[in-house]
Amino acid sequence: MKVVVVGAGIGGLTTALRLHQDGVECELYEQGRQIRELGVGINALPHAVEELAALGLLDRLDEVAVRTTQLSYLHRLGQEILRRPCGLDAGFTLPQFSLHRGRLQGVLLRAVRERLGPDAVRTGHRLVGFEQDASGVRVRFADGQHEARGDVLVAADGIHSTVRALLFPGEGPPRWNGVMMWRGATDWPTFGGGRAMLIAGGTAAKLVVYPIGAGQTPDTALTNWAICIRTGVPGDPPPERQDWSRPADPADLDAHVGRFRLDEVDHAALVRATPEAFAFPMCDRDPLPRWTHGRVTLLGDAAHPMYPMGSNGAGQAILDAAALSACLLRHAADPAAALAAYEDERLAATSEIVLRNRVGGPEGVIDEVERRAPDGFTQLDDVIDAAELDAVVNGYAQVTGASKAQVDRPG
Repeated sequence: MKVVVVGAGIGGLTTALRLHQDGVECELYEQGRQIRELGVGINALPHAVEELAALGLLDRLDEVAVRTTQLSYLHRLGQEILRRPCGLDAGFTLPQFSLHRGRLQGVLLRAVRERLGPDAVRTGHRLVGFEQDASGVRVRFADGQHEARGDVLVAADGIHSTVRALLFPGEGPPRWNGVMMWRGATDWPTFGGGRAMLIAGGTAAKLVVYPIGAGQTPDTALTNWAICIRTGVPGDPPPERQDWSRPADPADLDAHVGRFRLDEVDHAALVRATPEAFAFPMCDRDPLPRWTHGRVTLLGDAAHPMYPMGSNGAGQAILDAAALSACLLRHAADPAAALAAYEDERLAATSEIVLRNRVGGPEGVIDEVERRAPDGFTQLDDVIDAAELDAVVNGYAQVTGASKAQVDRPG
């Protein structure tokens, strides 16, 4: 069997590595002429790290990431609502990694080139169409001179997926929830032992801060921050195209940093000290009724773009890759059956995450507390019961497959 993958982001690269490890021939195409390590901070939870570890990448991740040990949910005025251990500190057998998105992509890209060959990623190939029949799939590219042929086409080409648009031509643009996100990262003094993550504020106004890599000195870390502010109405057209690299206007940030109070970090100074920040609207797409059309299927953000809540975007793409390869192995003689099995395993699960993220994901604990106590609180017990908070966070982990019982399962 031969699989053609389009898109060399986290999902596409992981798919190529997993297919190669499972002995399935793979060709990987990327529309960009260069693959740049773009983006800022993301998290890989233990369920995704399990798949990366199976690819032999744990040591490489340790070289570029931080093993996060705790996550604190805070009122936007700084009072702690809930503190949860993460990764190994939560009893998992594998860590949670916080890291730069581009550095994870770099780890995956280097592994692909080492294992599949230095020219394994064919850059400068923008897919414009495909045809399939009983014998396979033919993929056409914009230059008109090259094409790819395989038994299966996997579209890992992101939220603006060309393949998805061809399969669902009436879908329209991504769905904006009215929230703009500003993000950046810079070297900054450590806090919380150097492995802590802070989320302050709910859906309408949120600040996130956490380390994502080693700093320039032992007392600093490359520190990621994000400010999310509702500036529009859900359902309105997004104000800009969604990408990782649109520069932020510093004046926009000045208007928002004062909404938050943090004892652990001088977030206003952190934002001001960041040499380069980025802005983009927070968008997803409605879940699809199907991903697979014969020998063609979707993966990662092409299949289920979701709001960045609960640390699941990249992780779910990694889980897609593992599930897809396993299904192709089980149904090697029938590619269409393999893709149907992959869809059966992953579509409903990821659709539920998309919908849960629309109502706040695990960060809904902050929304609920701020709804009841918008001006802060003195005693949390007077506002909400601890069991209610745990139910929200634990329930979300169960939905996403990230609970300890699901990840550290016997056998």
